[in-house]
Amino acid sequence: MVRIVKTEEITKTVKEMCIEANHFLSEDMDECLKKATVSEESELGKKILNQLQENLKIAGEEMIPICQDTGMAVFFIEVGQDVHFEGSLIEDAVNEGVRQGYTEGYLRKSVVGDPLLRENTKDNTPAVIHYSIVAGDKVKITFAPKGFGSENMSRIFMLKPADGIEGVKESILTAVKDAGPNACPPMVIGVGIGGTFEKCAILAKKALTREIGKHSDVPYVAEMEQELLEKINSLGIGPGGLGGTTTALAVNINTYATHIAGLPVAVNICCHVNRHTVREI
Repeated sequence: MVRIVKTEEITKTVKEMCIEANHFLSEDMDECLKKATVSEESELGKKILNQLQENLKIAGEEMIPICQDTGMAVFFIEVGQDVHFEGSLIEDAVNEGVRQGYTEGYLRKSVVGDPLLRENTKDNTPAVIHYSIVAGDKVKITFAPKGFGSENMSRIFMLKPADGIEGVKESILTAVKDAGPNACPPMVIGVGIGGTFEKCAILAKKALTREIGKHSDVPYVAEMEQELLEKINSLGIGPGGLGGTTTALAVNINTYATHIAGLPVAVNICCHVNRHTVREI
């Protein structure tokens, strides 16, 4: 049975998500930050984490964005194959939702229409949208506004198969070391392994939206996530890059099939707010 979804509902939902994600930390991130504040061993690191908690409290009470960089709007949209959209094109509906959310929500507009001419679009459109067709008659929308302080610290490594798992680990650690304080630690590290040049980058971006504390279903990948989190937190970068035992809050790794001659690895870093929200229509 085909289910009709009106695209005006997509616009309304996207608008609400833009405002929500930029003003309120997701529950998993909030809980993780609170635990980190308690477990941080450095006195200065603990002070910085407490300041971040205070910032989040003020943002929620006064409806101020939790970060001044309200990001480029990134969406993962899973469309049930039994859904039929009625109204405008879904891409237009999403961008209209972004326009309304960022203008009516008084969020910073950070998007330029051309990467070289650099003229601001004044409404934070267009969004970056990743679609997938899934079973069912629902539309699942995941929104992750991505600030570019952390985005600029991301890396792709085209490794040789012979580099193996140790080469992958070393690449991830290299990316985090190179990022240092520039990604506003404590960070969340999204990693994509496999696929092609572009596929591993999308895997890494999607990994950032996974619930904090939920590990990969693949046993060896779950072990690698935990091992890398320990190694990253032993680097001493710490909250704000000023030293401490909490450099990262999570390492989330997604994997995919790849070619016999390749081993692509993408590392997409996000700052301590790691904004994301999910809605289903």
